[in-house]
Amino acid sequence: MVMVKFTKIVILTLALIIVGFAPLLAQHDDHSEEGGHEAGEHSEENSEGFQPGDFIIEHVLDAHDWHIVSFGDKHISIPLPVILYSKNPELHGGQNFHVFMSSKFHHGHSDYKNFRLSHTGDDKGKIVELDNEGHVIDKPIDLSITKAIAGAMVAAVILVWLVLASARMAKRNTGKAPRGLQNLVEPVVLFIRDEVAKPAIGDKKYQIFMPFLLSLFFFILLNNLLGLIPIFPFGANVTGNIAVTMVFALFTFFVTHIRANKHYWKELYNPDVPWWLKFPIPLMPIVELSGVFTKPFVLMVRLFANMLAGHLIVTVFISLIFIFGNLMGAGAGFGVSPVSLLFSVFILLLDVLVSFIQAYVFTLLSAIYFGMATAEHH
Repeated sequence: MVMVKFTKIVILTLALIIVGFAPLLAQHDDHSEEGGHEAGEHSEENSEGFQPGDFIIEHVLDAHDWHIVSFGDKHISIPLPVILYSKNPELHGGQNFHVFMSSKFHHGHSDYKNFRLSHTGDDKGKIVELDNEGHVIDKPIDLSITKAIAGAMVAAVILVWLVLASARMAKRNTGKAPRGLQNLVEPVVLFIRDEVAKPAIGDKKYQIFMPFLLSLFFFILLNNLLGLIPIFPFGANVTGNIAVTMVFALFTFFVTHIRANKHYWKELYNPDVPWWLKFPIPLMPIVELSGVFTKPFVLMVRLFANMLAGHLIVTVFISLIFIFGNLMGAGAGFGVSPVSLLFSVFILLLDVLVSFIQAYVFTLLSAIYFGMATAEHH
């Protein structure tokens, strides 16, 4: 029975990978019609056709539209709202704010209202502002709803529905054994309470932080898992975006210091250590104060790096199919595809485990920081 379930999971994952990377299959066919070319000609095609570096980076970076599939030169994508604040209103009739859909850029091939989606240099993937002659003069303040933000919104809607549905079911099943969604959510809530919050914060103060810890755990976990499904409206690399993980870390930072007691602040500025560690050079206060900023920094980088690495490895394995196909012909591409797909499935299944671990570690460390900030002096 376990083997049958595992086989079904592998088949489903393979299907999702094939559907998610179908654009490459269409694009590769356009660049491999002439099968009798020599290796040198295939290298030249590779330089003009499939670019593995660009493909890998584009799949992990944020974007102003949600790409779904490509057929040759035709791209199907969902446009997202572009919200810009220009510091040069004289170019726009005195108007600072501009709101329009990203489809106005036609996948970056057209300018719109003196704005351009850059494809080169340090500003690649960002919106730049042009003068009337078409020269780049500035970067507007970009408040757009990008793919990462849209993905986070999708996760938030699913999470709200999941929690409300579980709460309604728990209310109906008062005094009875949990079932359905309640049976899925309730054990996780109890685990965070009994194995994370209470041991790290203490039995007296953990209730204050439970809503935040639960929200943090479920939201990070849901974004981690949805990012592994390469089908719209999922597949956005939300937690693999360092700006998103920075916001999570800042929430932990502010909650820690807003709820901190006076003993916590005393230990920062005047810790209970031998005097020669504080005078004439305040070594321990410097170490303690630096820890205030390194703790959220570590939270930010750990989640970002682990989730980004999984996406990168999968796209690298998928890219091998088309690299071999371009260099050695279609036969080599088909020959290496089973190995690449199996390794991709393995990494994706490993990423499922990593998704749970990273959500747990982020929540646990946040709880530990809260416990340190609210601990009473002994």
